[in-house]
Amino acid sequence: MSSFPQTLARALQTSPGNPFVTFYDDESGERQELSVTTYANWVAKASSLLVDEHGLELGDSIRIDLPTHWLATVFLGAAWNSGLVVTDAETPDAVVCGPETLDTWTADAGKRLTLACSLLPFGVRFADPLPHDVHDVGIEVWGQPDAFTPFDPPAADDAAVSWVGEETSHAELLGDGGGARVLSTAPSASPAGAALLAGLLAGGGSLVLVTHATEERLATLAESERASIA
Repeated sequence: MSSFPQTLARALQTSPGNPFVTFYDDESGERQELSVTTYANWVAKASSLLVDEHGLELGDSIRIDLPTHWLATVFLGAAWNSGLVVTDAETPDAVVCGPETLDTWTADAGKRLTLACSLLPFGVRFADPLPHDVHDVGIEVWGQPDAFTPFDPPAADDAAVSWVGEETSHAELLGDGGGARVLSTAPSASPAGAALLAGLLAGGGSLVLVTHATEERLATLAESERASIA
C-alpha cells in the first residue's frame, strides 16, 4: 500500500520527464503542460505554502473550490502530500478558491485559511488587491521552495478525501491506477476528477485537462494528444 508522497516519489524516479498534466482552456487560449518533475515542484511549493507558511497539519480538512484547471491538480497533490483531507464540506479548516467563488468564502476568511487563485495564465496574481484575510496564491506560492518533506507524512491508511462525509484512504484512492493518457473535462477537485488524477499518477498515466471546449474540439484534442476521452 502506498501514500501519495510515496507514489509521487516513485513517479519522479521512473518517469521524471514524462508529461503528467496538460491543460487547455479554449476560452483564454492557455495551454500549460506539467511534466512529472514540474508537477512535483508545484506540489512542493503549494505544500510548503499550506504547511510551513500557514500552519496546516496532518488530518486538517481543505476545500479546493476550483473549476477545471491545472492549479486544482496542484492543490490536490499538495493536500495529499501534506496529509490534509480534501473535502466538500461547507466548514473546512482551509479553502482554495477561484474568482467565481471568492465572494462565497470572503465573509469567513478571518476564521479559516482562505487562499485564492486568479486562474490567469502561468498562475500569476490577481490584478486587483484581494479582500482582507484572503491570500493571493499568485503572490505567495512563488517564494516557496521546490522541495518539501512533510514533518508528519501521511500513511497509506490515512484519509485522503472525504466526500459527503465518507472517507477514502490514500491506499484506496491510489489503488486502481491506470497507465493510459486520458482527456477529461471534470473538475479535478471532484470525486471523479480526484480519483482519475490519483489513479493516473499511481499507474504511470497522464491527464489532458480541458475546459471551455466544444465536443468537436474535444475530439480533435483527444486525437492530437493521443488520449482517450473519460
